[in-house]
Amino acid sequence: MTDSTRRIVGLILEVPKGRVCCYRDIAIKAGFPNGARQVARLLHSLSEKHGLPWHRIVRHDGSIALGEGAGKELQMALLRSEGVEVSPGGKVDMRRFGV
Repeated sequence: MTDSTRRIVGLILEVPKGRVCCYRDIAIKAGFPNGARQVARLLHSLSEKHGLPWHRIVRHDGSIALGEGAGKELQMALLRSEGVEVSPGGKVDMRRFGV
């Protein structure tokens, strides 16, 4: 695992239960201001292997990036099970639940 990947994974692991962070902010904190897509790719490829709380990472506007039938419902359920309020359309209030 590269140093940059370790930084991103570490930041994802720091997002506490009941809170969310966006791809963009993880990338910026890791030193990659334009690396939101890199964060998404790492989540997709490493979440299971490293036990990453993938469901706590959303778009910068609080919306869930996954589509209907592609994991959106599961992500909404996991967030709600942690006390995060998610709108029926799949959006989280970042001011209230963001880190």
